[in-house]
Amino acid sequence: MSGYKRMRRQHQKQLIALENRLKAEMDEHRLRLQKEVETHANHTYIELERLAKRHTVHTDKEIKAATAEEKRIQQQIIAQQKKELTTFVDNQKKEYRLCKDKIKEEMNEDPSTPKEEKQERLSRHKEMVQHSQAEDEAHLLDQQRLVYDRSCRALKRRTLVKRHEFEQEQMREELNKKKTQKEMEQALMIRQDESTQELERRQLQTLQRLRVELILLQHQTELENQEEYNGRRQRELHRKHALEQRQQPRNLKMLEMQIKKQFQDTCKVQNKQYKALRNHQLEVSPKSEHKAILKSLKEEQTRKLAVLAEQYEQSINEMMASQAMRLEEEQERECQALKQQLQQEMELLDAYQSKTKAQTEGQHERELQMLEQKVSLRRAHLEQKIEEELASLQKESTERIKQLFERQERELDAFDAESARLGFGSLGSLDFPKEDDR
Repeated sequence: MSGYKRMRRQHQKQLIALENRLKAEMDEHRLRLQKEVETHANHTYIELERLAKRHTVHTDKEIKAATAEEKRIQQQIIAQQKKELTTFVDNQKKEYRLCKDKIKEEMNEDPSTPKEEKQERLSRHKEMVQHSQAEDEAHLLDQQRLVYDRSCRALKRRTLVKRHEFEQEQMREELNKKKTQKEMEQALMIRQDESTQELERRQLQTLQRLRVELILLQHQTELENQEEYNGRRQRELHRKHALEQRQQPRNLKMLEMQIKKQFQDTCKVQNKQYKALRNHQLEVSPKSEHKAILKSLKEEQTRKLAVLAEQYEQSINEMMASQAMRLEEEQERECQALKQQLQQEMELLDAYQSKTKAQTEGQHERELQMLEQKVSLRRAHLEQKIEEELASLQKESTERIKQLFERQERELDAFDAESARLGFGSLGSLDFPKEDDR
C-alpha cells in the first residue's frame, strides 16, 4: 500500500506539473495575442493619424491652389476686359474720325455754308458723338463689372463644389481605410481564435495522453504486484505442504506410538482382569480342576490378546491410510481455496482497472465535449462581435456621409441663396479660361 500511495503521489505530481506548464504556456500564448492586438491597434492609430495629416496637407494645398486659380482667372478676366475696352475705345475713335470726315465732305460740297456754321455744326456733332461714346463706354464698363462680379461669384461656387468633392473623396478614403483596418483586425482575431483552439486541443491531448500513460503504468504495476503476490502465496502454500509432507512420517509415528501405548494399556487392563478372573475361578473351583481352568483361561487370554493386537494393527494401518488421505485432501482443498481466492482477487483487480479505465475515458470524453462547447461558444461570440462591429462601422460611415452631404447641401444652398439675393441668378453653366489659354 505504501508503494501504491507513493506511486500515486508521484503520478499526481506529474499531472500537476504538466497542468502548471500548460497553464504557463497558455498565459504566454494569450499575452502574445494581446500584444498582437495592441500592435495592430497602434498600427491602425498611426495609419489613421498619417492619413489625417496627409488630408490636412492636401486640404491646405487644395486651398492654396484654389486661391491661386481664382486669382489667375480674375487676372485673365481683367486682362480680357481691358483688351475689350481698348478695342472698344479704338473703334470709337475710328468711328468718330469717319463721321467727322463725312461731315466735312458734306459741308465742302456746299461752299455757300458759312464757316461759323460749319464750326458750330462740327462742335455739335463732336459733343453728340462724345456723349454717345461716353454712354457706350459707361455701359460697357457696367457690363464688364457685372460679368467680372458674376464670374468671381461663379468661380467661388465652383471652388466650393470642388472643395465638397475633395471632402467627399477624403471621407471615402478615411472610411475605406477604417474598414480595411477593421477587416484586418477581425481577420487577426479569427486567426488568434484558431490558434487558441489548436493550442487548447493540443494541450488537452497532451494532458489526457499523460493521464492514460500513468493509468496504464499504474495498472501494469498493480498487475505485476498481484502476480508477484499470487506467486508468493502459492510458493508459501507449496512450502507449507512440503513441510507437512516431511512432517507426516513423524506425526504418524507419534500416532502409532499413541495407539501402541493404548494397546499396552489395554493389555495391562486385560491382564489385571485375567488375574482377577483366575483367582476367582481358582477359589470357587476344586483344586483338581485348577490346571484345566488355568489352561483354558490362558488360551482365552492369548486369543483375546491376539484379536486385540490384530484390531490395533488394523487401526494403525487405517489411521496411516486415513491420515495420508486426509493430508492430501486438506492440501488439495487449500490449493483450490487459494486458487479461487487469487482468481477472485485477480477478477476484482481487472474489474477495478476496467472501471478506472472507463471512468478515465468518460472523463476524457466530457473534457473534449466541454472544450468543443467552449470553442464553439467563443467562436459564436467572436462572430457576433465581428458582425456588430461591422454593422456599427457601417452605421457610423452612413451617418458621417449623411452629415457631410447635408452640411455641403446647406452650404451650397446658402451660397446660391446669397447669389440670388445679389442678383446673379444661376451660376452653374459659366465656363472659365484654363491655364493653358492664357
